This record gives sequence, C-alpha cells and structure tokens, in this order.
Amino acid sequence: MLEIRDVTKHFGERRALDSVSFTVGEGRLTGFVGGNGAGKTTTMRIMLGVLAADSGTVSLDGRPLTADDRRRFGYMPEERGLYPKMKVHEQLVYLARLRGLRAGDAATKADDLIDRLELTERRDEPIEKLSLGNQQRAQIAAALVHDPDVLVLDEPFSGLDPMAVETVLGVLAERAARGVPVLFSSHQLDVVERLCDDIVVIAGGSIRAAGTREELRAANAGKQWELQVADDAAWVRELPDVDVVEFDGGYVLFEAEPAGAQSVLQHAARRGEVHRFAPRRPTLTEIFREVVQ
Repeated sequence: MLEIRDVTKHFGERRALDSVSFTVGEGRLTGFVGGNGAGKTTTMRIMLGVLAADSGTVSLDGRPLTADDRRRFGYMPEERGLYPKMKVHEQLVYLARLRGLRAGDAATKADDLIDRLELTERRDEPIEKLSLGNQQRAQIAAALVHDPDVLVLDEPFSGLDPMAVETVLGVLAERAARGVPVLFSSHQLDVVERLCDDIVVIAGGSIRAAGTREELRAANAGKQWELQVADDAAWVRELPDVDVVEFDGGYVLFEAEPAGAQSVLQHAARRGEVHRFAPRRPTLTEIFREVVQ
C-alpha cells in the first residue's frame, strides 16, 4: 500500500499542498481528480522524489520510501518525455535495460506491451512520426515495460480516442489484478467513475473527498429520490413539499426532505405495487462540483 500522510508543499508564499493524506491500496485502481492547479501533479512528483515535501511522509507498505523503492515505480508524466528520434521498440527496450532488465527480457516485455497497446504496426517508427494518441500509448508502455511494483500515471488518457481508452483500461486493470497499486489522474470523470475502485478529489491543494465509488456516492447523496411504480406516478406532483425533477409514466425523480420522501413512499404503497424507491446516488461529476465549491 502506498500512503501519503500530511504532505504539505509551498512554492514561495503559495501553499500548493495542505496536509494532503490518502492511500493507494494494493491491487486497487485509484483515480486522482481535481481541476488545473489543484495539486495533483505536485503530489505525484513528491511521491516520485522529483520534489521534496516541506512536511509529511510518503510510505510503502508501512515504511518510508527509499530510492530503491522508487526505481520500482512506473511513472508517466503529463508532458510527453520520450526521445522523438528513437523507434518505439528500441526505446522501450532501452528504458527497460536502464531499469536493470536483460536484453532478451527487455525485448520480450517491449513486444508484449506493443501488442497489448495495439502499436504493432508502429513498432519500428520513430516517436515523432506517431499520432498524438499513439505517442500516448508509447508513453504508457514506457511506464510499464519494467513491470513496476507501483504505477503513478498523470493524465494517461489524454489524447486517446474511446477505443484506445478501453485498450489502456484493460492493461491497467491487468496490472491491478496482479496486486499493483495504481494511481492515475484524469479529467475524464466518466472514465474514473467507471474504472476506479477508489477516488480521491483534490482542490486548492487540499483533499476534499476520498473513498470507494459507492462510499462517495452514498456520502454525497442529496435530497433527490427515485420512485418506480406499476401505474402512473403523476400524483406525486400534487404532494406538498415535493419538487418533481423528472417524470416518465411510472418513474419519477423528485426532491424532498427525508420525511417528505417517506410520505411519498407511503402514498405509493397505498396506491399499488412499488418497484423501486431509493435516494438517487450522484455521479462523480456531480460530487466533484459539490465538494470543490
């Protein structure tokens, strides 16, 4: 488990991180979301040792991170950093060799990632000749080629089309299934919500929310309720202290205090069969908007 505890960082008079704390569990995909300048990249760079924290700790499996630990990290920065003149395969082999792999093992792992990330036809092309999306795939392969023990990826889906996103998601899920802690930032909240086991929301250098998808949705459930009945539900419009948001035959989405919602349920039960009644769980986008305000 990777643990960030009470990490604070200043740049001059500006406090970029303010007592940031969260964990990335073993075998868990953790999404790290926040607006531009929220502190995501700074946090990741401190994890990697690129920046030093003013205070706080980063630990792995309960002990402080060492330089040897960090050599076993896979890191993908938001800015593309591969050598533009090198061919895809030779670059991956070179990077794997820098991480200590033997030539044969490095070539095998490079071939496997090129195949998994659907870069086979671009295997012997220089990076600068690739499309932006394929450059992104190559950058992801570079972070994975040495079989890292921990993955930290900054905006890995940037520039990828929907099919490429699915391909990359599959590769990351495979790594997590092997027990690798995976942390990635993304502005694509729908992808984070669909893929991640855990979600961390940061704004203004502070953690605003953290937990599993369902924990965050339950904790941020508001005053909206869903009701599905066998017959027409138009009668809900006539009840006091109830505001109908959406209506479609036997389905109604409404806003009410808990007592008002229970009154709706009681009316529904007296009228006939109730198929569904539950608080509406907000999407990650809605949670994000709520907690960063």
